[in-house]
Amino acid sequence: MMAEADIAALLLTTEPELRYFSGFLTQFWQSPTRPWFMVVPRAGKPIAVIPEIGAECMSRTWLDDIRTWPSPALQDDGVSLLIAAVREAVGDGNAFGVAMGPETHLRMPLLDFEQVTRALALEIADATPIFRQLRMVKSEAEIEKIAHICGIVSDVFEAMPNWLAAGMPVSEVFQRFKIDALERGADDVSYLVGGAGPGGYGDIISPPTDTPLAEGDILILDTGSVFDGYFSDFDRNFAIGRADDASRRAYATVFAATEAGLDAAQPGNTAADLFRAMNAVMEADGALGNDVGRLGHGLGMQLTEWPSNTAWDETPLVPGMVMTLEPGMTYAPGKVMVHEENLVIREDGPQLLSRRAAAELPVV
Repeated sequence: MMAEADIAALLLTTEPELRYFSGFLTQFWQSPTRPWFMVVPRAGKPIAVIPEIGAECMSRTWLDDIRTWPSPALQDDGVSLLIAAVREAVGDGNAFGVAMGPETHLRMPLLDFEQVTRALALEIADATPIFRQLRMVKSEAEIEKIAHICGIVSDVFEAMPNWLAAGMPVSEVFQRFKIDALERGADDVSYLVGGAGPGGYGDIISPPTDTPLAEGDILILDTGSVFDGYFSDFDRNFAIGRADDASRRAYATVFAATEAGLDAAQPGNTAADLFRAMNAVMEADGALGNDVGRLGHGLGMQLTEWPSNTAWDETPLVPGMVMTLEPGMTYAPGKVMVHEENLVIREDGPQLLSRRAAAELPVV
């Protein structure tokens, strides 16, 4: 792919790209202080250009060319080492590649990046299509990790009715969920959102409050939990004590929409086909709208990856792609219902990685 795009080397600056090419896994990315680089030549092994503090961890990967400096260093925070590594990898080539497209970012100071480009005086090519094509299709080892964390989270959700009850503060629900997931073997529960309200919820991304659950509330928890650097991402809904007819119907609709998405999750179809299949069910059942922009996405090293289940994303589905199906709809003013499952595309159709939610809205 690099040869076809006339790219002599790739410059990587973000955690998932460095990890994809090396296996380098660390929580140290949480700190914004130090930049981390990797240079991937068209032929040969990648070159790590990293702060000295990461040398021991990187040495346990398959990489053997590890160049370090004592970061942070205000005057030259790895810039000269990086320039030399890129120049060496490019050789007599004309361009190096950097991810520039949607859902990418540059994780280094812009002033330092400008210094690199001035010093190299090379063309900069957009390497997004290369990263996208490589990472969208998972290996069996990657799929196994995602399946493992999906199994753990499925266990947590299925155990919730044993302890979930009216009167419990929503913040305590979040805490107990995280504790249970960690005790069952999740490495982290780095993403947990949700909401609750009488007869339904409208906001599922704000931090949890201490408001106690009340009879008639509808609760959703949506989690991205992690095992060995790979995410699950699915949700579950619960009615507290009782559920009204509108909530039951909305749940049945998004469940049916997910079924339609599963039917459409065939090799050769597209992400847009998934959107159309799910959206048609919700529109037919009287959905008042959907303003989240998409009905699911890719999944893997990041909570959300390419592609997006939208009306415009014609990315073909191929075996090995791990996807979420996430139909959601407004069914009454200020009330939404969202449902999500995780799957992998196989030659003969979808294989669920999350255990399928109950066909009817659970009442606890």
